[in-house]
Amino acid sequence: MRTGWAGLVGLIALALHGGAGPARADASTDQPIVVAAADLNPALDELAHQFEAETGHRLRLIYGSSGNLQRQIKQGAPFQLFLSADESLVFDLAKTGRTRDSGALYAIGRLALFVGKDSPLRADVQLKDLAAALQDGRLQRLALANPEHAPYGRAAREVLQHLGLWERAQAHLVMGENVAQAAQFAATGAAQAGLVAWSLTRAPRFREAGNALALPESWHAPLRQRMVRIEPCGEVANAFYAYLQTPAARAILASYGFTFPE
Repeated sequence: MRTGWAGLVGLIALALHGGAGPARADASTDQPIVVAAADLNPALDELAHQFEAETGHRLRLIYGSSGNLQRQIKQGAPFQLFLSADESLVFDLAKTGRTRDSGALYAIGRLALFVGKDSPLRADVQLKDLAAALQDGRLQRLALANPEHAPYGRAAREVLQHLGLWERAQAHLVMGENVAQAAQFAATGAAQAGLVAWSLTRAPRFREAGNALALPESWHAPLRQRMVRIEPCGEVANAFYAYLQTPAARAILASYGFTFPE
């Protein structure tokens, strides 16, 4: 079972605000809950599909901002595996004793500029037209994830600061709860452009909706993405954790634009 973009905001809000209350964690469950940074959707959907086809084991995937997911884990949410877009959140979580260890680095992400087909902006890797559009009024809304709890939002802010555009862009920012929501704003025309995860723009729906360019990695802090097992962690979650470190899994991640340390 996978929770897609359409139901993402409501599901995460329910988890954050309690809903009917968290279920008791059960390490023996046949369908462990795997929570992941929103930039991994749809790459993780494909990985889970392959894992399920090969093993017969089912997973429940929930996507959200890394910061919000980490907070839920600290509050006792019954998750068994956490894939963060910011490794510092995993290291911080490990100090609480909720994790099996300090986890493993599974990928390095990239930030991208996405411009919809009907946008008055042009996509260029130096963001020169975005800067010009802030001046001439063509850019009314620029989408990014909330930097307060989304690593890709922080990276987007760093890029704008690097280019000297952060202050000028303030009045035009449309912030998503996570990077997938920000990307959706740009893809549907709710924003003229978005600074979003390169991995999301590799999906067919984004290729059809507009153009995307990966931005220079030197413009922001590295998006080092780390995963960790949450205790109690059952056999299925353990197996998926191991699968994500295999060459086959890395090949799928690479197809969505993720890179790996040397």
